[in-house]
Amino acid sequence: MKTIKMISMALLFGLFMSVSTNVHAQDPIKVASNVYKKVILENEKLRVMQVELAPGEIVPWHSHPDHFAYALTDGKLEITEKGKPAVIADIKEGEAMYLTATTHMAKNIGENTLKMIVTELKAAKTKH
Repeated sequence: MKTIKMISMALLFGLFMSVSTNVHAQDPIKVASNVYKKVILENEKLRVMQVELAPGEIVPWHSHPDHFAYALTDGKLEITEKGKPAVIADIKEGEAMYLTATTHMAKNIGENTLKMIVTELKAAKTKH
């Protein structure tokens, strides 16, 4: 069950982009500023974002590097990962999830505004 929950959450974060036929990698801040409310912290190692997805709201196709998310509220998302069927994710307040790099989109199919903190991990830069 935990594996299914983790897979569902991974799909969920990819969903946070608008429904679009264009599945090219895009920055969630650029394509879904209505959902990705603000960057809380960004440096050479990570980017931390505040996410709020109202009932019925859609996040278009977007991409994330490896990342993790922390749910501030309960919610229910329909997540579609590139090349895969949609998955329903029941998210519980206080739940933390680690997700590998993905391209996805999402829709809040629940009755509550889903609030999360998403932290993307940046690739290490080599020094020359």
